[in-house]
Amino acid sequence: MAEESPFSDSKLNAAVILGLMRQHLASDSGQELQKKVGLVYQMNIAPEKLGKDEEIFVVDLKKLTVTKGPYEGKPDATFSFVDSDFIAISTGKLNPQMAFIRGKMKVKGSMSAAQKFTPDIFPKPAKL
Repeated sequence: MAEESPFSDSKLNAAVILGLMRQHLASDSGQELQKKVGLVYQMNIAPEKLGKDEEIFVVDLKKLTVTKGPYEGKPDATFSFVDSDFIAISTGKLNPQMAFIRGKMKVKGSMSAAQKFTPDIFPKPAKL
């Protein structure tokens, strides 16, 4: 992919998806998500082991932004997962509830906010 990710300093594959998410939120889809979800999610994503060398991103569905670094204030929900599980969830290959039940994803904050965290908030991969 020749496209430069806004998070090019990241070692995570998730950074590419989160970069695409920025563009997605700037589109009409972002406006729909703002009305439908309108929550702030902090994502602590580790390269291989939960809690180790995490990179933190914030997906703000109120302001329609994706930023790197901790949220200033209290996010509606915070998720912790490893890079590969984030990719699986965001592409729809792993159900977020199953990830939580299997211990692949940890959640802090509002459970009702966490339940709105579905693959639907992410841009769909282009069909080849």
